[in-house]
Amino acid sequence: MSRLTPPPVPFKLREMLKGYPEHLARLQEVLNEFAEPQSRVQPFDEAVWALQDTLEAFMHEAEAEQKVAESDNDPEAVEKAKEKASLMSRASFKHRWIDDEGLEKYFEENKGAFE
Repeated sequence: MSRLTPPPVPFKLREMLKGYPEHLARLQEVLNEFAEPQSRVQPFDEAVWALQDTLEAFMHEAEAEQKVAESDNDPEAVEKAKEKASLMSRASFKHRWIDDEGLEKYFEENKGAFE
């Protein structure tokens, strides 16, 4: 079977992270792995886990940025870093985006590629 079109980043994540195009690109890179047809036991779940791992990495990166801003004693940078850390924390909770139909629909429509 030929390579599939990659699954989309869930719409709710795209909306939440629209101010962070580099993060959206990293999420899409993770999902691009699923464009290659191969046997997978739970392809949808595997994609969700991959997204969660990446989102948790974003959260940890943002927390580290916040610590650096705090150590620099830059109130403006601290506030910006806190906002980013809060956003990344919210995005990391899959219940905020798991009900997005696009991702689930992708795996349902292409289930034969993963058998």
